[in-house]
Amino acid sequence: MIAEIKSAPGAPAAGKVLGLSLPVQMLLGLFIGCAIGFLWPSFGKELFPVSRAFINALRMLIIPLVFSSIVLGVYMMGQEIKVFGKVIGIAFVWFYVATGTCLVIGLLMNGLFHPGLGADLTIPGKGPTTVATVNWVQFFLDLIPTNIVAAMAEQKILQVLLFGILFGGALSAIGEVALPVVAVLRGVQVATMKLVRWIIVLAPIAVTAVIAWLVASQGTATLYALAKLVGTLYIGLLVVVALMCVVLFLIGESPFGTIRKIAEPLFLAFATRSSEVTLPVHMEILERAGVPNRIVSTVLPLGYSFNQDGSSLYLSLAVTFIVEAHGIHLDWPTMLSIIVTGLITTKGMGNVGGGGLVAATTVIVALGLPVEAIAIIAGIDVFMDMGRTTVNVMGNTVAVLLVRKFGGVTDEEQPVST
Repeated sequence: MIAEIKSAPGAPAAGKVLGLSLPVQMLLGLFIGCAIGFLWPSFGKELFPVSRAFINALRMLIIPLVFSSIVLGVYMMGQEIKVFGKVIGIAFVWFYVATGTCLVIGLLMNGLFHPGLGADLTIPGKGPTTVATVNWVQFFLDLIPTNIVAAMAEQKILQVLLFGILFGGALSAIGEVALPVVAVLRGVQVATMKLVRWIIVLAPIAVTAVIAWLVASQGTATLYALAKLVGTLYIGLLVVVALMCVVLFLIGESPFGTIRKIAEPLFLAFATRSSEVTLPVHMEILERAGVPNRIVSTVLPLGYSFNQDGSSLYLSLAVTFIVEAHGIHLDWPTMLSIIVTGLITTKGMGNVGGGGLVAATTVIVALGLPVEAIAIIAGIDVFMDMGRTTVNVMGNTVAVLLVRKFGGVTDEEQPVST
């Protein structure tokens, strides 16, 4: 009934090597890549194919992972709404409003600070110089695939997402007949998640290779841009927290009092970058604060899977960074595509190890851009992960308190069914 938290958006996706966690290994890869680029530039320029292999492996998994996750996410959403009705309905309305708001804030932060400008990520002889102008009539017609297998083979992400949403809704509507199909899709998702974890282990090598190539071929401009990206992300996260405080005030909660109550899970999220560690503590604290158990035990685990506010802001900011670093003008159709794709891809992938990386790759593929820059961003992910995971915890606290305000549930009552 409740979403199982297998691996949170900010959690390390693989085991330790030589006692170092994966984010630390990627950070170390960033420094080693810089050293190679500065000291042995000729060698650094030859390392780019290493990162290309990593990216190709990641792209290989996008379609099976996105399709299975979206179908299962929509199926589970439908099942939850049948049982919990009003409670889940309020929660999911908030999840989508919050996600959309955070995606827009990410775009606004990029519009103010433009961290990608000056960082030339263009690969010689590869990639577009513009994102094609959108014919909206054709755009909506193209969303409907004439052949879903061909759409998957060509990695037409939006077509696959639309089919996945409709297919998940259909499975939710046909009752027990859907169970064998759901079991197969769960197997596909779990197996693909395992492959993701295996591939993510190679991320430090890819980071080393791509940073060495960048420094050797383009100097330090990209490193400055990456530092600017981290700073821009944290400014955006502060804006998100401020808006959450306004929402808390409007529903009669004390913003500072709430932050004080959940200080422990907030600090845990920042230090460990893992929602998996934070969830039990977070649930206990909210129940101790007087939130009915039925709300906490239903909404909070779902929120950790479907309501990733900090990760949503990161997604839109990372994608716009890559767009502008390729020298491409960020027009309105492109930004709308980022919002629409982000609203879908961030749902149902919270349980996927390395889900943030996969979600960003998915949006970039949907825009028709080279995805090699993902390896570059992975090198500084440890710095961004701390902040976005903390904001994820804050956002899910707001979701629980909103449901308590409007869901009409007490400790003695079952959630109201529609």
